[in-house]
Amino acid sequence: MARMGTWTRRTLGAALVATAGLFAPTAMAEAPRVTCTATLSGRRVLARSEVFAFLSEELDRLVRLGMAGKLEVELTLWKRRALWFNTRVDSARLTQVIAFTREGYALDGRTLPEGAQALKLDRVAWTLEDPPEKTDRFVIQVEVRLNVVTAASLGRMAAWLTRKEGGETDASLSTLTGPLLRSIAEDLSQRASGRCEVTPSN
Repeated sequence: MARMGTWTRRTLGAALVATAGLFAPTAMAEAPRVTCTATLSGRRVLARSEVFAFLSEELDRLVRLGMAGKLEVELTLWKRRALWFNTRVDSARLTQVIAFTREGYALDGRTLPEGAQALKLDRVAWTLEDPPEKTDRFVIQVEVRLNVVTAASLGRMAAWLTRKEGGETDASLSTLTGPLLRSIAEDLSQRASGRCEVTPSN
């Protein structure tokens, strides 16, 4: 059993080192960013968001190998207040999935003929409770996070690698590798934020 434990540790260590090395940050890579446009028509606010450069070379390789990327988007509508904190009016959350198919990249099953460098996200609309005054000003904050590999999926890999004969798992090793797996998963995610003013529609 001692030999099995040594082999397991060496195998897991090699796998984690290879994973960390494979996804080391690429020098001079374009930073992920988010843009948005928003319009106000009557009481209706319509927001459109787009993300750029969210798939680094490493994450692109993972998606092409068959893993799905999950885009988690949060949009918050704020009302500006002079000389005071802005007032939160409403918010919305979106989850969209990017994958690689025979036709190329797809976002929620919709093929992206121009690739995945620029992703147009689903539109979000709000209806204000009261008609806005002419002097009212609104702004939208957009937060986007992309996950391709999660701590849970890496944990399943570690559990498989640390499984002993008879189906048992090396609990001490799993405890030690937990923080490392979460750290690697965090390194394999992308984040960006942006904001835009809400403009009256013509």
